[in-house]
Amino acid sequence: MKHLFISIALLMGGLGLAAQDAYIKEIKAHQDKLTKEYQNPKTSPFKKKTKKFKGHAFYAIDSTYRVEAKLTRTTEAEPFDMPTSSGISRKYIKYASVSFELHGQPRTLSVYRSLRLAALPMYKDYFLIPFTDKTSGTETYGGGRYMDVRLSDDQETLILDFNRAYNPYCAYVDGYSCPIPPKENFLDVAVKAGIQAYE
Repeated sequence: MKHLFISIALLMGGLGLAAQDAYIKEIKAHQDKLTKEYQNPKTSPFKKKTKKFKGHAFYAIDSTYRVEAKLTRTTEAEPFDMPTSSGISRKYIKYASVSFELHGQPRTLSVYRSLRLAALPMYKDYFLIPFTDKTSGTETYGGGRYMDVRLSDDQETLILDFNRAYNPYCAYVDGYSCPIPPKENFLDVAVKAGIQAYE
């Protein structure tokens, strides 16, 4: 029944059968990888207490939450202090905004770059899209969810896949400084895709 629901959602998103199967496998592999990371003491926010982790809860995979977005660079942006869950601010800069349609409605989110991570070669093309929506605090973590993107300097479009939205470590344990999504990144819609609240 669950697989049938996923298939219907994907067909509504306009994917053919072959693309549908490939997409299901891709997102399932992503979810399985995330679960294994949380079960591994070396990569888990639970550290050596991984037995506390009982697994992630995900919404049904729905390709209508995979959208193409237009990327608009932010000119003359200044670094700012983004608040975090611990009360310690982190230096970020607004790199761009992304415009897209979600279920027929125009939406916009801001893309941020961590100045600390930007100094590391492995993260020079790494950007963060933290967001909240109408599920935040009920079905999903109240502190919002994140999407990671890799961008090149000449990129004009990108694929946003809310099926890949994940929780910050703060949704699981205390002691981390997780960026709090700015108010401009609130989506006035229930985004029923990606990861749900951790019980």
